[in-house]
Amino acid sequence: MPAHGRNTLFATTALAALALTGCATTGGADTQLPPASFVSMQEGPGEDYVIGPLDELTISVWRNPELSAEKIQVRPDGRITTPLVNDLPAVGKTPAMLSEDIRQRLSQYIEEPLVSVIVTNFAGTFSQQVRIIGATEKPASIPFRANMTVLDAMIAVGGLSEFAAGNRAKLIRFDKQAGRQSEFDLRLGDLLKKGESKANVMLQPGDVIIIPESMF
Repeated sequence: MPAHGRNTLFATTALAALALTGCATTGGADTQLPPASFVSMQEGPGEDYVIGPLDELTISVWRNPELSAEKIQVRPDGRITTPLVNDLPAVGKTPAMLSEDIRQRLSQYIEEPLVSVIVTNFAGTFSQQVRIIGATEKPASIPFRANMTVLDAMIAVGGLSEFAAGNRAKLIRFDKQAGRQSEFDLRLGDLLKKGESKANVMLQPGDVIIIPESMF
């Protein structure tokens, strides 16, 4: 075979392979998630908890009860005020980070303060919540828990409404590393009405579940 003929054949074959690869990576991408077991075999901690607006905090300063405070609610602007500490940013910090910030502020008044911060009522930031909207009994934003599944989220919001199209539900997930949003199919009808275990999937902080209504 002439050289130019071999080159043409090679180029045609390469283009065909590339086209098939493109179909394989884009046609079925971001549509299905692997199933999750109903009971996790390996329980473990999730990401460090980040304080969010409306979280309720208990702040303890060792041997200084007058500087301690209970039921301190993080304001919608993300700040808190405690004795001797005014308008301190709290949102976006872990309890350990916030306790260190308070310690630094208080060290201006007392020597080597020991500060602990305990979150007593959780709301969290949107990036640490799971939001369920649409045709459910009570749409809500719920704090993400380690090893949380779609089943856990649906129990928290009372399941599907009467007219929900559960098998047309979608899960929206933002991939921080890739910097893009992905969409996955959910089969909530099969999970909740038929007990289909393979329809249960793991959730991640920041997931959004959208449940449409049936057209009939």
